[in-house]
Amino acid sequence: MLGLKKTVGMSALALGMLGFSGAALAKDAAAAAKVDPQMQVVLDAHKALKPVPPHTVSPRQARTGVTAKDAVEKTLKDQGKPVTPEKVAKVEDRKLKGAKGEIPVRVYTPDGAGPFPVVVYYHGGGFVLADLDTYDASARALANQAKAVVVSVEYRHAPEHPFPAAADDATAAFQYVQKNAKEFNGDASKVAVAGESAGANLATVVAMRQKQDGGAQPVFQLLVYPFVSNNVNTPSHQANGQGNYLIGNQDIAWFWGNYLGKDWVQNKDPNALPLKATPAQLRGLPPAMVVTASLDPLKDEGQEYAKNLKAAGVKVDVKNYDGVTHEFFGMAPVLDIAKKAQADAGMALRKAFSEAPRAQQGMGGSGMTEPVKE
Repeated sequence: MLGLKKTVGMSALALGMLGFSGAALAKDAAAAAKVDPQMQVVLDAHKALKPVPPHTVSPRQARTGVTAKDAVEKTLKDQGKPVTPEKVAKVEDRKLKGAKGEIPVRVYTPDGAGPFPVVVYYHGGGFVLADLDTYDASARALANQAKAVVVSVEYRHAPEHPFPAAADDATAAFQYVQKNAKEFNGDASKVAVAGESAGANLATVVAMRQKQDGGAQPVFQLLVYPFVSNNVNTPSHQANGQGNYLIGNQDIAWFWGNYLGKDWVQNKDPNALPLKATPAQLRGLPPAMVVTASLDPLKDEGQEYAKNLKAAGVKVDVKNYDGVTHEFFGMAPVLDIAKKAQADAGMALRKAFSEAPRAQQGMGGSGMTEPVKE
């Protein structure tokens, strides 16, 4: 069974795409000189925790491995600072009824009376790893910065539940929240999507699916280092994908193999790989902000996707942050650049909410169970 193997089988083509060359190593060494000093402290903390690369173990084992969140917490402890989450007015765990069972969500409500705009947020983890806890810091920050209710969505993970399970859960959660925004003290005319890495993939896939099916669109897409291409041989993959910056090319290939199967290199489905979407499929999508990091293997595909959106007539703002790596966005407690990125994202969301047309929104019936304790 795929989930019990250490690695997913790769074709010769896939292995050849991983880009481990002398030139790549040279580029990587040059890039290392540009690491933000605060980012380097986090990288050192991560290394000290002796992480095991996900691609070397089974998905089940990888899910118990060292995370970027662990590195941030170690950094705070090493600096003699408290490891406490950013405060929001209210945090509540709930469950939505999806097409294939219940979908866990965590609802973050900011200070104020409401009704609030809503951000439906999807966490990262390559469709295989992580959960609501791993990306708790990002959701809290967005609630405060955007002055919005953030509904952070858990979704089924590969390889136990391969594509399109995660996309199906992401879509079902958005549709529920949009139709039942009042249950969250939210405004149904101001619902955005957001995500990091694989979660950014899901966020934009939700927008594409809603467009295709004639459903209500999000008013905005916040796409933080989106994981949207199966090409692991771009310049940024070659420069930053050697495993020094929290995520390596072999891990990325492993994620795609678990999500899409052994033929992941040949896959061309835009619902799995948004970079393969045609201009017609992108035309009419909501405005977006695409966040990239200079030391991230995914930098080039994120910026290329932004170009594709622009070419299709979508309003896009691209923000690249220098000296930082994949996963930097949620590191505000120890990384000033992350604070800046979160503030920029919050400003973009607030602007989108202020400009959102009050279109007629569908109001579906309740599919929510009773809240569960944190």
